[in-house]
Amino acid sequence: MRRTAASWRDSFAPYGTLAGIDGDARVAVPGPLHATMNLFAVVQAEWSGASVVDDVSDATHVVLTPAQLDRMLDRRLPDGLVAVTAGDRLPASLAARAAATGLTVHHYYGAAELSFVAWGRDADDLRPFPGVEVRTDDSDAVGVIRVRSPYVAEAVRDAEGWRPVRGDDGWAGVGDRGRLVPTPDGVRLLVDGRPDVIVTGGATVHVADVEAILAPFEVLVVGVPHPRLGALVVGALPPGVDPAPARTAARDLPPGSHRPRRWVSLPRPLTTQGKIDRVELRRAVEEALA
Repeated sequence: MRRTAASWRDSFAPYGTLAGIDGDARVAVPGPLHATMNLFAVVQAEWSGASVVDDVSDATHVVLTPAQLDRMLDRRLPDGLVAVTAGDRLPASLAARAAATGLTVHHYYGAAELSFVAWGRDADDLRPFPGVEVRTDDSDAVGVIRVRSPYVAEAVRDAEGWRPVRGDDGWAGVGDRGRLVPTPDGVRLLVDGRPDVIVTGGATVHVADVEAILAPFEVLVVGVPHPRLGALVVGALPPGVDPAPARTAARDLPPGSHRPRRWVSLPRPLTTQGKIDRVELRRAVEEALA
């Protein structure tokens, strides 16, 4: 990936303001620095004059994934600790549980190519990050999220070489889908993610790989939010289909990541074009598991 130093540096001040990081802060970053969110957090802390500490017990701020936050809640934490979470969806239930222990919780959505897109308390409370314009390619429903901001990278490299991240119109996206909900003070961004990928427990699961194994049994695969894993892989069968053969076939999939952990039977919602509506399917699965 190719980006300018300014595309990072310009976001340091608004990030620090939102998270409350200044020269008196002590920031712990327990994750690996090859992850963009962690590398950014360390560089931003040094830019702010804050100290980077190794132990959360010495910190005023900690930067981590929702799964790390979930595990951390079992230990005694410093009074007034601020947690900044990213890298996966932060369910409102986990954010509330963390707040109940006395933590101040922030969550942001972004991507390596786009940098910051939206910020809030949890995944259901995301507002555009300062300096970022957000739209979707369907203003009335779920569509691909597009952003325009000074934080976007210049280019990414694929098998065909370097290609610009921004389109000719200046907008950029990575394929994540979502919708904008009007609010009295602006808009709220609800992110549905990429329907072809599920991130569970830090593992990336390509839906097509799982469905290829389970296709003889009419299984569709969706990911639903989970407080510890980030997402749970669920197999959805049509009503009346016996799940036993599908469960047996799923044993050929890697356990703990690709193998569905839950199974449900429900009708397939369709789009107006007669295709399976993956977004509505996921919502139906979430409702069935509630």
